[in-house]
Amino acid sequence: MIVKLAGRAAVGLVAAGLLASADAVPTLAAANDWTLPTGMTHVTSVEGIDEFRLENGLQILIFPDPSQETATVNITYHVGSMHEGYGETGMAHLLEHLLFKGSKNHPNIPDELTSHGARPNGSTWYDRTNYFETFSATEENLTWALDLESDRMINAFVSRKDLDSEMSVVRNEFEIGENNPGRILEERVASTAYLWHNYGKSTIGARSDIENVPIDRLDAFYKTWYRPENATLIVAGKIDPEWTLAKIDEKFSPLTNPATPMPAVYTKEPAQDGGRSVTLRRVGDTQVAAAAYHIPSGSHPEYASLVVLERILADTPSGRLHESLVETKMAASIRGDAYRFHDAGLFYVSAEVSKEKSLEDAHTEITRVLEGLADNAPTTEEVDRARNALLRQWETTSRNTRRTAIRMSEWVALGDWRLAFWYRDRLKEVTPESVLAAAATYLHASNRTDGFYIPTDKPMRVEIPDNPNLAEMLDGYTGGEAMAMGEEFDATPETIEAHLIRTDLAAGTKLWMLPKKTRGATVSVNMNLHFGDEETLTGMATVGRLAGRMLSRGAGDLTRQEIQDQIDQMQVRINVRAGAEGATASIEATRETLPQALMLASKMLRHPTFPESELELLREEMTVELDESKTSPFNRAFTMLSRHANPLPADHVRYSSTPEEQLATMAEVSRDDLVAFHEKFYGATYAEIAVVGDFDPAETQELLAKELGDWKSPVVHKAVSVEFSEQPAVLQVSNIPDKESAVLAIGKTIAIDDESPDYPALALGNFMTGGGFLNSRLATRIRQKDGLSYSVGSRLNVSSLSKNSWWGGMAMYAPPNDDRVILAFREEMEKIYADGFTAEEIAEAKSGWMQQRRVSRSADRELVGQLTRRAYLGRDMSWDSAFEAAVSALTPAQIHAAFKQHMDPSKLSIVRAGSIPEDDSNVSGGGASD
Repeated sequence: MIVKLAGRAAVGLVAAGLLASADAVPTLAAANDWTLPTGMTHVTSVEGIDEFRLENGLQILIFPDPSQETATVNITYHVGSMHEGYGETGMAHLLEHLLFKGSKNHPNIPDELTSHGARPNGSTWYDRTNYFETFSATEENLTWALDLESDRMINAFVSRKDLDSEMSVVRNEFEIGENNPGRILEERVASTAYLWHNYGKSTIGARSDIENVPIDRLDAFYKTWYRPENATLIVAGKIDPEWTLAKIDEKFSPLTNPATPMPAVYTKEPAQDGGRSVTLRRVGDTQVAAAAYHIPSGSHPEYASLVVLERILADTPSGRLHESLVETKMAASIRGDAYRFHDAGLFYVSAEVSKEKSLEDAHTEITRVLEGLADNAPTTEEVDRARNALLRQWETTSRNTRRTAIRMSEWVALGDWRLAFWYRDRLKEVTPESVLAAAATYLHASNRTDGFYIPTDKPMRVEIPDNPNLAEMLDGYTGGEAMAMGEEFDATPETIEAHLIRTDLAAGTKLWMLPKKTRGATVSVNMNLHFGDEETLTGMATVGRLAGRMLSRGAGDLTRQEIQDQIDQMQVRINVRAGAEGATASIEATRETLPQALMLASKMLRHPTFPESELELLREEMTVELDESKTSPFNRAFTMLSRHANPLPADHVRYSSTPEEQLATMAEVSRDDLVAFHEKFYGATYAEIAVVGDFDPAETQELLAKELGDWKSPVVHKAVSVEFSEQPAVLQVSNIPDKESAVLAIGKTIAIDDESPDYPALALGNFMTGGGFLNSRLATRIRQKDGLSYSVGSRLNVSSLSKNSWWGGMAMYAPPNDDRVILAFREEMEKIYADGFTAEEIAEAKSGWMQQRRVSRSADRELVGQLTRRAYLGRDMSWDSAFEAAVSALTPAQIHAAFKQHMDPSKLSIVRAGSIPEDDSNVSGGGASD
């Protein structure tokens, strides 16, 4: 897209030396200076976002960010599961699926999304449904996206044929959710808490409604709610606002609203008049205790205090429930949420409890803590900590244009998008007194729904206040100062290479820096450390994994909570994770906070304290995780497949261990083992750091040299390399009782690396096989046509270090469809093996694949990971240019030849896990693929 310079952000002028500093870059012109199409009106502006209206009622939000290489189109309809009638549960979500089938002028939407390199999705919630796509910012792509959304607003194919196939896909999504007892318990609690309001009904719907909904009712639902006056269109990213508004006018102004008005929604949940309870009995290894309370809507002034209250109670590790339940080992973990709805919401808290512990004791402790706040009021320190964490989340999301554009759907659903900023301002005003007042009002036994019956002598009715008058409350509201814009940056390998600054630190660390102006002066960092070799890492998998998970639980003079407090106070993101072979620190900060964030990440990597108390808590958490994974079809299937494909000794660092094996080895690890592992392996000699964004390269290099320059690795590093060995194909099944969704895992090893001549052909071939959106061969057959699976696809993992790579596919499905899924997988793979791909398929795939890579490079948090990988391999960005050129030049014959060479369907191993029908059990012992 061509962006005008006059009155808008200057493009690359600071880097070119034409402007003295970032302060000299002009900001975007005010919306009232833009030339608007006839009939379009400007409504209001808040912090860089402008609202407009068309005469047909369509609400438009424009959010330009010239520092991006991408644009996002997100359309939100004010309709969700709360608008469904009797027998229509799940209809809003089912309709969301059908709108990807096609429309009058866009008959094959999955193909178009892939060919434009889009990152698309849709989602349905209680109050809204939204559809969005992020793509490389060109006029052609934006025109296409706007035309797509305007067309499927009124011309979508809502047909019996599509419903027949998609119904079973949605049913499979329902079945996947039925595997999670914690999720089902939350649904049961909500359905008990709400007697009349549709918030008590899950968005996924009832199985009977999903299976039997008449097409005429679904079509009527679509025509009732999908109309301009009930939609909000959000366009964000690298856009020319005037050009974009003119294009929106062209695409959407001709649309008219139906003559029949939308029905009013008037059901209001009455005050709860006594405790309610529900009990769920399912197969599993982990207990859950929960309590829920009715609270006001997300637009109510008290809501911010309730969110802070939830964080004070349920956060890990600072929350009161974590202290009283997890640290005392009454429970393994705590979670909570103050649900933000258009109407009165729900305050929900739950605890995971191991089967050896008392569920009743855990529940009693939950209610004691929640309903005893009057005697133990929130402190200033607790409120400050919770508020800082919530504001940090809000601010870091706001720095990302795409996330902001999508997040706006949640606030639009509440009745006014400006509530996003209004909520932030209310957070800043929360006090211990307001939090205590909210707790005293709503956290009562008579307003609670949980897993136990709790009698009371004095019933208490908690009246939930009505929604405020938003027009009055937000009249004249303009928010704070808009966030600073960044510069335009062309995210090609050549441009990246031209701007990279490379150097080495004294210890040997490779430092790659890419300075540029970004929205909100953000900066992304990726730090990779590499440990040992195959011999020194033998038997170290478990201790390395535990050591990695302990890095953020105490470092230097900081406790786990103090580390989290510093992160929240700086309003940055720091994620430090590690295993036996290496460690990674990812940082998202601003120019101002980068030095502190780097020092904190360095402290976590260099000086972990491995507190004994935190190790015991970690052991409890991992025990629950591993107990749950014992009956996970996904974990079971892929563990079996991995062990077959790469048979390794149990002490090998790459060995695929079962949950039972991990539990046994974890129990033997002591704190001394963690300290010894860190002392033996951690260091920065074999490390890479990439920094991208708004920062001072000289200052950053000096700081990193000070923090890491003298940190030598104690032992030599050589990457672990598992030699290629082709195993015979097997067909296996693992039966797991009471699982309504099964998992199929299919795959084989391939004797190539990423320098092999066949790699480009296999990469694009896999993209067409199962790696694209809904139009890949596997998705088209198994999801779109046969309607057997909600989640189906394939993946190619190619090694850079040895000729031992992997191709794998998967599908989640209802166990009675086991034979059909296997047959469909085999038939599609055999068709590709026999006939290859068409020239049209390949042309569309090349376009989409290339654009997806460009979108990935334009995301700084992804680019830093790519740069550290290039540094580790000793490559520059010319490797990417050559690789993409090779893919671009591929012919159908080359792709087919590569598949013939490496992807023989008869050599694919297939493993399934779940409640597979008994008549399939005869293949459980394995054997040749039949």
